[in-house]
Amino acid sequence: MRRCDRCDVAIEGVWTRCPLCSAPVGAPPGGEESPSPLAAIPLVFSRRRVLKALSLVSIALILASFTAQLLFGQDVDGLGVLRSVWLGVSAMWLVVLMAIRQRRNIAKSTAYLVVLVGLVCVYWDYLAGWPGWSLTYVVPILCASSIVGLLITVRVMRIEEGEHVVYSWLTVLLGLTPLGFLLLGWVTHPVPSAICGGLSLLALALLQMARGAGVRHELAKRLHV
Repeated sequence: MRRCDRCDVAIEGVWTRCPLCSAPVGAPPGGEESPSPLAAIPLVFSRRRVLKALSLVSIALILASFTAQLLFGQDVDGLGVLRSVWLGVSAMWLVVLMAIRQRRNIAKSTAYLVVLVGLVCVYWDYLAGWPGWSLTYVVPILCASSIVGLLITVRVMRIEEGEHVVYSWLTVLLGLTPLGFLLLGWVTHPVPSAICGGLSLLALALLQMARGAGVRHELAKRLHV
């Protein structure tokens, strides 16, 4: 491992400067990396990898939207959700870029984003005479795209068990909100809300598979059970 002579600590990874004092780190003794007895844990993440995954998902969503509109025509009931895919792509980018920039309180920022944009669209819908497009399309799109953004964040960034617990609960909350509107009869078409609920369950399963044992241990510790 490399070593910082100023801090007198060994540094794991590919750091060229000490993460504590920013001084240049020396080469490992003998010019070769000595094996560490601890598990290799990346201390940094690749922004290029994050943006690449985000771009691929965005392109796939846009192409799927265009394909569906070409195949099913313009007058199919419920096709309005596909014309609003730009909103979901924008929200997904905002969620991931917030995670890259601050790496703290990501779940809280995501919740604020969904609530703020959702309330603005609901008010706009109300001023337009309440045709119901905000609860039918906008809120499910915002929730589903935020879930996808959280999955990308968890996949490409180093997330602790405690953060996995927060992401899991936020995923459930985002998925249940459109389903609640559906059960209350506030939507004019059920498909967007149903898709968002199914995506929430899938994302929750993936989060548990990623680090399920650690998440359950952290949850038990927080609940004192």
